[in-house]
Amino acid sequence: MTSNVTAVSYGPKLSPAELEQLRDVLVGSGASLTSEERSGDSRFEVYTVGLELAGATAGDIAALRKQVAAAAGLGLDTAIVPNALRSASRKFLIMDVDSTLIQQEVIELLAAYAGKREEVTAVTEAAMRGELDFAQSLHARVKVLAGLPESVVDAVRREVRLSLGAAELVAAFKSAGHAVAVVSGGFNQILEPIAAELGLDYWIANELEIVDGALTGRVIGDVIDRAAKEKYLREWAAAEGISLEHSIAVGDGANDLDMLGAAGIGIAFNAKPAVRAVADAAINMPYLDAVRHIAGV
Repeated sequence: MTSNVTAVSYGPKLSPAELEQLRDVLVGSGASLTSEERSGDSRFEVYTVGLELAGATAGDIAALRKQVAAAAGLGLDTAIVPNALRSASRKFLIMDVDSTLIQQEVIELLAAYAGKREEVTAVTEAAMRGELDFAQSLHARVKVLAGLPESVVDAVRREVRLSLGAAELVAAFKSAGHAVAVVSGGFNQILEPIAAELGLDYWIANELEIVDGALTGRVIGDVIDRAAKEKYLREWAAAEGISLEHSIAVGDGANDLDMLGAAGIGIAFNAKPAVRAVADAAINMPYLDAVRHIAGV
């Protein structure tokens, strides 16, 4: 049996030496190179190589990913993507929000108004590294917000900035007829206007409790944790009639691991080391729209 996959390399500058090194790894794995293409723009370059792997199993493809990752030079990231995903007529893109779709961690922006930013940042980073239970850490972080006026939510909305290329990525998927969703351990009050502006098909986050114009330091309902993120990936993809093999998940922290593992390809975006180690691909530059090149959109 022959597996058709595509190697997609991307970085601010792809040197001839790096590309030659990549070709050597690919040929050394037994792959036949069927096509080569250079693209990209002034921000980053993209090198796309079509491959045929005779008799390759899913394990062989995973091994090739590791070989390529180990051999990659500085600034050269490479994703090995099944052609069935890249050529699918409909795809499902699901993303984390904080430090993925947007540049900041919203809980830290809110905590700054309570004079607790450094304290909350330390807890957030530990949770994203997988050192703390996410739900417990969220409750602890939200607790410091108790008593803040509701107006801080509006102030934080104005501080939020989309990641570079985020709007372009969503627009590219939507214009090609694909579905786009985000699932967040952050907060609905911040996410709602962003989702409306981008025209997302699905979105969900935690709900801050607000009583008499002030934050209570609690969230309403179940926490959106790593299990919930995977659950919504499966539910929403099924609702769209799109198989998981044709889904792309993007995230940066331990809270995203189940979602990344369940998707057809899981992409770590400027992620914590533990996430990069297990993701199918990693983007280590600030441009989120590199995802479209990986997915063939």
